Amino acid sequence: MAKILIAEDERPISELVKRNLMLVGHTAAQAFDGPCALEMAGAERFDLVLLDVMLPGCSGFEVKEQLDPALPVIFVTAKNNLSSRLQGLGLGADDYIVKPFEILELLARVEAVLRRVHAGAEVFDLGDCHVEFGTHRVFVAGREVALTPQEFMLLGVLVRNRNLALSREKLLQLAWGYDYEGDTRTVDVHIQKLRKKLGFEDRIQTVYKLGYRLSTKE
Repeated sequence: MAKILIAEDERPISELVKRNLMLVGHTAAQAFDGPCALEMAGAERFDLVLLDVMLPGCSGFEVKEQLDPALPVIFVTAKNNLSSRLQGLGLGADDYIVKPFEILELLARVEAVLRRVHAGAEVFDLGDCHVEFGTHRVFVAGREVALTPQEFMLLGVLVRNRNLALSREKLLQLAWGYDYEGDTRTVDVHIQKLRKKLGFEDRIQTVYKLGYRLSTKE
């Protein structure tokens, strides 16, 4: 998975983001001011930077101007005015997220940027299961398993939010789309199919009175 630099001076927010990034399999490092972010980005290889605008020492905009242009950046900031958004995107940022934010939305946007950067190269392995997101192919014990497009979409949501408990409503929104008007029992049916096809009876866990979780923990 990805190595991500969190440049955020508010420690509770930084810790929340770091904890959730690590929960879904990424590694994360923290910088609490602009100069530190620049130093770390120059000394280590990162796949993505989550960058606050209002950093001590120098602003996130100034940091972005000095970073390698090839390094993906998502601004995560309380500055919600149009001029700030245009400035951030004009500097070449890949996305701009306004605080306060939903952590699941942040994780989804992180995954979207990483997919664009590494188009076709994203894979996931868990036990005997191997998933190739670029080609939409799934293998179990070396043998290809046929999934419907909707089953693959649901599997992708579970993988990208692994170890997180997701409600049936949230799974519907993420895998079927926000305008989908079907019953949440649709999720249950597709979950059962994934469990059977992938041998994930113990991996895709039912969360009582909520929904489901894909567990990668042994």
